[in-house]
Amino acid sequence: MGKVRPLYIKRAARKLLSLYPDKFTNDFEHNKRMVMELTDIRSKTLRNRVAGYITRLVKIEKQRKQQEAIIE
Repeated sequence: MGKVRPLYIKRAARKLLSLYPDKFTNDFEHNKRMVMELTDIRSKTLRNRVAGYITRLVKIEKQRKQQEAIIE
């Protein structure tokens, strides 16, 4: 079973991904720096949780694209 994340973390991560899809990768450290630059989140814990969820979403999307490529 996966981790449960609050809606405000999911909402912030999805909004950042929709606004800046090319700025995020599957590297957590890079995403953490991008979240710091693109938002005004001061809390280190909150920033890390948003960056972690963005990393997870990017990895899921990458896996989905690979599966589609295999099927085709």
